Amino acid sequence: MTDTLEVSGQSIAYRHNPGTGAETGPAIVFLPGYMSDMAGGKATATFDWCTARGRECLLLDYSGCGMSSGDFADGTLSGWRDEVLAVIDTKVASDRVIIAGSSMGGWLMLMVGRELGGRLHALVGIAAAPDFTDWGFDETQKAQLRAGETIFEDSDYGYDPMPTHARFWHDGEANRQLTAIIPITCPVRLLHGQEDRDVPSETSLRLAAALASEDVQVTLVKGGDHRLSRDTDIALLLQTYATL
Repeated sequence: MTDTLEVSGQSIAYRHNPGTGAETGPAIVFLPGYMSDMAGGKATATFDWCTARGRECLLLDYSGCGMSSGDFADGTLSGWRDEVLAVIDTKVASDRVIIAGSSMGGWLMLMVGRELGGRLHALVGIAAAPDFTDWGFDETQKAQLRAGETIFEDSDYGYDPMPTHARFWHDGEANRQLTAIIPITCPVRLLHGQEDRDVPSETSLRLAAALASEDVQVTLVKGGDHRLSRDTDIALLLQTYATL
């Protein structure tokens, strides 16, 4: 069942399983990728796994995405971070939270994690893509974005062409994570396909080096692409939750 919560004038769609008791372990919050939503395979598998085990779980759609209100062209990482934090603060009962982030959601999980403080139990990145506004565009594209233009690129993910709006890009550049030590000290698990053509697996290695945490593991998945949505990939994700 999908519900909504009003956040800063937008109706944010979410699914929440409250869990069956205080001893069920930390809540899991799944953050989807760019132009994605909570109906994706990894998000759904996460929710079903948690529900079957009485574990608290939260999925949501950012404003302008999925079933939430708003215009995608107005979306920014900062705004989506604040929406995630508002839904967590309002709906998640557990005092411990695991944030799982896919692709752009892996960038957003770092921003959310910084704000959760002592509630942050662990992070799970799936092809995490922090700072892609920097390394994901060439200088011609960056010049267009700096000038306020929207650029469009071919996409293999059903959004063809895929837009990048100047507002999003400028906000992303202001929230880059890999330029200094990231002050997150909880356990972190980073899963990345070796055949990922969109986010180089080196990105997860860079992220591992930037994190202050001493408990960081990177798993490179042979044959895995950017989606990491094969049955074996999903099984790895769920096993990763279990170990945390």
